[in-house]
Amino acid sequence: MSLNDTPNSERIHIGFFGKRNAGKSSVVNAVTNQQMSVVSNILGTTTDPVSKAMELLPLGPVLIIDTPGFDDNGDLGEQRIKRTKEVLRHTDIAVLVVDSTVGKSDTDYELIKIFKERKVPYIIAYNKSDLSGDQLYSDGISVSARKMTNIYKLKEAIAKLVKIDTPSTVCRDLVNNGDLVVLVIPIDSSAPKGRIILPQQQVLRDVLDAGATAICVRDTELESTLKKLSQKPALVITDSQVFKCVSKIVSDDIMLTSFSILMARYKGFLKTAVKGARMLDELENGDKILIAEGCTHHRQCEDIGTVKLPNWIKKHTGKEIVFETSSGNTFPQDITQYKLIVHCGGCMLNEREMQSRRELAETVGVPFTNYGTAIAYMNGILKRSLAVLPNYQKYIR
Repeated sequence: MSLNDTPNSERIHIGFFGKRNAGKSSVVNAVTNQQMSVVSNILGTTTDPVSKAMELLPLGPVLIIDTPGFDDNGDLGEQRIKRTKEVLRHTDIAVLVVDSTVGKSDTDYELIKIFKERKVPYIIAYNKSDLSGDQLYSDGISVSARKMTNIYKLKEAIAKLVKIDTPSTVCRDLVNNGDLVVLVIPIDSSAPKGRIILPQQQVLRDVLDAGATAICVRDTELESTLKKLSQKPALVITDSQVFKCVSKIVSDDIMLTSFSILMARYKGFLKTAVKGARMLDELENGDKILIAEGCTHHRQCEDIGTVKLPNWIKKHTGKEIVFETSSGNTFPQDITQYKLIVHCGGCMLNEREMQSRRELAETVGVPFTNYGTAIAYMNGILKRSLAVLPNYQKYIR
């Protein structure tokens, strides 16, 4: 996968924030060395977040996000500020652009407070140094977007805010050299034409990186395929939609889990998902469930989020449940009306966005789980599905 092919969910999200006319868009254009955003002296030129996936040295693949001024006013201004706050949910690194000719304002201090509350690493770019004079700042860097002064220094400072950790993987640590891993990938009307979805791609790459052998098969050919194998699979990973039938085909001496469960671990919310699944046994008539997806797609007659999952939950609970949905970056900030949130694996959302949603749910006491975990729980196979991840089994009641 080239840097240009890296999905946005796997990129570092860098958001540029500040007051109107502080020069955010000019700094963004200088940092990216592209005319990414329209600039002018008119207040509020940037009316909606503008994002661009690109390679930014020395960081690598990133998603740059230019936001409207946080001091916008009026009804439209309130909407723009709301959009800016939504961007903060998935921002890995924040750049606060301050007009150095006037210094930090109450708006800037408000943004700094939000960065700290959300634990977002940030750097302050004191722009327009060509007008105020190049100065030393204890909490930021003096730059001039117009003169390109200290722009590379700013990029280096941004890069230093990135945590240098061992790269996380979806399942690389679960597979050994020489293992045989079977990936069950249903191909139905809801499957994307001509490709396989991101979690399946990531798992396949992890298996190959481990020096293991991957066999991809539809659920309809799984049983006959297993009979043909001379080597017992070390692990079977299935799409959650066919969890029930796959669990009956795969013998108990073979590890079994799902792409969705692995993605929950990869995005950092599997513990919450396992504990949240318990709520499926406590629902009452009239309770509301939010089914949230990170991507937007055309709904099919076999759609899992709006058709299959609600039907399975109704059958499991025997209750009249009210279902609401959200998709893409639109996630309600008032979730107190819901008894449970069932999220997709979150493959199209970065880890910080998923953590923000999880933290919001935990803050207001709304149980939070995901597709694969919920489906395994309703089919009585969650403990088996977590056998390959034994540290999470203790959260099953």
